[in-house]
Amino acid sequence: MSSSPAVDISSIAGNASDNTKEVLSSVHRIFANRTGNDNAGPVFGEAIQKRLEVTEVSVNPKAEEPQRLEGKVVLETIVEEDMLNGGGIIHGGCSAFLIDVGDRIRIVNQTITVGARAHSVRTEIWNVTHHRLVSSGTHIKMQPSTPKANL
Repeated sequence: MSSSPAVDISSIAGNASDNTKEVLSSVHRIFANRTGNDNAGPVFGEAIQKRLEVTEVSVNPKAEEPQRLEGKVVLETIVEEDMLNGGGIIHGGCSAFLIDVGDRIRIVNQTITVGARAHSVRTEIWNVTHHRLVSSGTHIKMQPSTPKANL
């Protein structure tokens, strides 16, 4: 029996399994558990992470390689004061949230590759209020190979 409270996934669209939707339903919970300790200390952007709403989780064949799958996670939030700098514009550290206060944004993440050592994701940030793309980027992580022993 799980000790965590039940998660309402009824508003999350997409074809992913209910279990996958439950796991991805809370961005904040995912980052808070990075050390296995919910009390590990502050997390960058914690208040912002708590406001992110997962609206879709899907798994589909890749257009370029149909034998491979790609994941898609869509999140939304409203830009608030804690995302701004002293001049009243989005802080550089919050560049992923490049829109004016009060607009609603949607963050669409799609895997590009998932391999044994390398993982990459493409992200687009859309302004839901004005229906336009405001930011996009890619992120790549690669585990280093094991060094060969010198003989």
